[in-house]
Amino acid sequence: MPSLEDVRAIAATLPGSEERATTGGAAWFVRNRLYAWEAHPWPSVPADIRAIIEREPVFVVKVASEEDKLAYREGWPDVFLRQTTGWSEPKVAFRLAAVAPDLLVELITDGWYSRAPRYLRREFDG
Repeated sequence: MPSLEDVRAIAATLPGSEERATTGGAAWFVRNRLYAWEAHPWPSVPADIRAIIEREPVFVVKVASEEDKLAYREGWPDVFLRQTTGWSEPKVAFRLAAVAPDLLVELITDGWYSRAPRYLRREFDG
């Protein structure tokens, strides 16, 4: 089962990525642009989703498009939660305990890629 330390290790491999503590937990940024974070059970989160977040680790990552968001949610319905809040879309929320290690790498990397400036994406691709 993946852990917060696994998320940290993946994010540490991405150029320009930095971890910051936020009021909701850990969050990762690339050049001051948020790309991944620990979900927090804010009052604005629907009650059923908030109950899951209170019970187990849930992470959120930015995705490039609404189509990507839907593809993740439809492809792995037991991993991804429906929308948590309306801010910072498009994004996906996922249950850390349910995500496969290779999918976790893909999610964190894709989140970073969707927010990183072109020169860092080139560095990563090169």
